[in-house]
Amino acid sequence: MISAAGCSRPVSAVPLKAENMLHAIDGDVVENAFARDVVRGLSAAVKTLPSRWLYNERGSELFEEITRQDEYYLTRAETSILRERQRDIADFVESGTILVEYGAGAGVKTELLLASLRAPRGYVPIDVADTFLAETSRRIASRFPSLWVRPVEHNFLDLFEIPFGGSGDGRTGFFPGSTMGNLNSSEAKTLLMQMRRHLGGNGRAIIGVDLLKNVDTLLRAYDDSAGVTAAFNLNILERINAELGGDFCLEKFKHVARWNEIEKAVEMHLVSLCDQRVTFYGWTFDFRTSESIHTESSRKYTAESFERLARSGGWKVAELWQDADGLFGMFGLIRC
Repeated sequence: MISAAGCSRPVSAVPLKAENMLHAIDGDVVENAFARDVVRGLSAAVKTLPSRWLYNERGSELFEEITRQDEYYLTRAETSILRERQRDIADFVESGTILVEYGAGAGVKTELLLASLRAPRGYVPIDVADTFLAETSRRIASRFPSLWVRPVEHNFLDLFEIPFGGSGDGRTGFFPGSTMGNLNSSEAKTLLMQMRRHLGGNGRAIIGVDLLKNVDTLLRAYDDSAGVTAAFNLNILERINAELGGDFCLEKFKHVARWNEIEKAVEMHLVSLCDQRVTFYGWTFDFRTSESIHTESSRKYTAESFERLARSGGWKVAELWQDADGLFGMFGLIRC
């Protein structure tokens, strides 16, 4: 019996079927999307948790800290594009546009974009973290007093409408930070088609994409030496404890970044350091030593592979702006 990290009891490691758990669980839990996803993910043969649940208020704060780490080149590269190619980007976007940002977060890069645009009319930030969303909205409204700001608290993959003000078709979608790489092909197509519907007949989109490169560089970006990414990943277990009454011991799990050559993706995992058993809402989940929970995939694209993805959602690439080192790309899309 392995006693690492305080583990001391044998477990059977035979998961219950998710559908049986969901039929038996209390009605209020069935209606809780977070609980439902945790039950399904942890009772599967290969344990997973959807990456969208990484981004509660604490998770969003930790992610912003990740972007400031030396190993995380993505934000620096994308920011350099927004600064150095601002005139080209402004030429791509219609004057008087309404900017719609999917997964707004802290909106730091949004300020750079809005400052470069010609007379933007409005800003619609979309995010699931309500406190974070409110703070971003207040800051943007203060920085750009002529701009109307209408925050939308939603998961951007859900079906929802946007509160546009005024008239005209000048709408621009903004999806920075390589979050597109966190979506599988079906999710990415769903988002692209939803953006197409939201943004109208003359709508345009600017999407940040991390480009395929040296694997060592990629892995370091998702496992920084300061341990911020590890804390970000482990926070989902803390969230289960806090919101669903779980008893995960975070010291018994380790953050690991892996390269998936077939998917061309960096995967984040939470690896069990020993045989252990955890519960939430009275349900039991068993883990073997080295068994993992797959929490996120970050897919990397070439210009050609992203263009194929964009076309599947009804868009075509009109512009591609890259940083000086070719690490990152921002794609300007128009409707097919």
